Amino acid sequence: MTFSDGRSMTAGDGTGKPVHIRLNSKRAERGLVFDPAFYLGHYYGTGDIDLVQGDMYDLLETVFTGNPDFKYYDSRWNRLLDRARYLMRWLRERNGIRRSRNNVQHHYDLTGALYDLFLDEDKQYSCAYFEDPEQSLDDAQLAKKRHIAAKLAMGRPGLSVLDIGSGWGGMALYLARNLGAQVTGVTLSNEQHAVSSQRARDAGLEQEVSFLLEDYRNAPGSYDRIVSVGMFEHVGRPNYLTFFRKAASLLKRDGVMLLHTIGRTDAPATNNPFIEKYIFPGGYIPALSEVMRAIEKSGLGVTDIEILRLHYAETLRHWRERFMARRDQAKALYDERFCRIWEFYLAASESAFRWQNLVVFQLQLAHQQEAVPLTRDYLERGEGCLKAREGDGKARAGARKFPQEASI
Repeated sequence: MTFSDGRSMTAGDGTGKPVHIRLNSKRAERGLVFDPAFYLGHYYGTGDIDLVQGDMYDLLETVFTGNPDFKYYDSRWNRLLDRARYLMRWLRERNGIRRSRNNVQHHYDLTGALYDLFLDEDKQYSCAYFEDPEQSLDDAQLAKKRHIAAKLAMGRPGLSVLDIGSGWGGMALYLARNLGAQVTGVTLSNEQHAVSSQRARDAGLEQEVSFLLEDYRNAPGSYDRIVSVGMFEHVGRPNYLTFFRKAASLLKRDGVMLLHTIGRTDAPATNNPFIEKYIFPGGYIPALSEVMRAIEKSGLGVTDIEILRLHYAETLRHWRERFMARRDQAKALYDERFCRIWEFYLAASESAFRWQNLVVFQLQLAHQQEAVPLTRDYLERGEGCLKAREGDGKARAGARKFPQEASI
């Protein structure tokens, strides 16, 4: 580590990958002492911190894999700072409809050309499902959609589905194309709404799939199935009960819901301050206890829980490597500061899933215990059937019956 006055220090035993960080200003030095969780990324973005050797991911690996010289982030002061943020959490997470729309558009209404640089072909911006460690990103994202579709236990074509936080439309189009579902997607992003609607038209699925520029709290109708992938992180703790009560009111009595969300393996905490400011304002990653408390009061019951470990770390590795390989194109779209902020965002997110406390929860919910089969072998059968149907032009509109009806 080289300081702004030219002094240097070294840490570690000399083994492993070497990293050299340079602090270019006194304010960067003060920031790392005062609040490293925020100022490391902030001052890397401004250029007050540079990496002379190695990259940001290499630095974070050094910090989080047991080097005792880098325990600054666990100081008493920083624990007090985290406690203060925790006590103020309700103010930051009170996401009314207008604030929710602004928060979503802050991130998702960036130009689509940016996301084309690092996402898969279907533009899935959530955790993939790696059936094999060597699987490509595109195949793993397809496996994610297949895995979720199997958990929805859709035994016949024509079922109505609500997709809460429908993104660029990939999940909705998959359900319509392969299971003959009638899907309504809701999103608050103008960019995503325009792209997903166009994709439905291009696929000839405009009669089966529609997308609304709408908040989930205003979603209309009644549905056989509800799916929500990568949206719950934006809800905010004050709205958890509202979210699940709304879902319960929209889901038919024999319906099934699948919630896919980032979660933490430890106790409730606070937002990462850098992510809060620059990437996902108003967001929060919940502990399972916080989610369950709201579900228990909503009228829905949990029928299955799966924890995806390291799948998001691998997803983010693909995104980070793709982004860095096309960094010059990202800089042409925005600027150097934007690229540095996104470098840190992707590297820090991967490190959180690989070495810290983040995972993905998949929660299957229903009103009735018998809404899904009593044993989990229907998932393997369903995924096998879907795999056989993917890419089959006859898959649309339920060409064959999906063999996982809710019979036991």
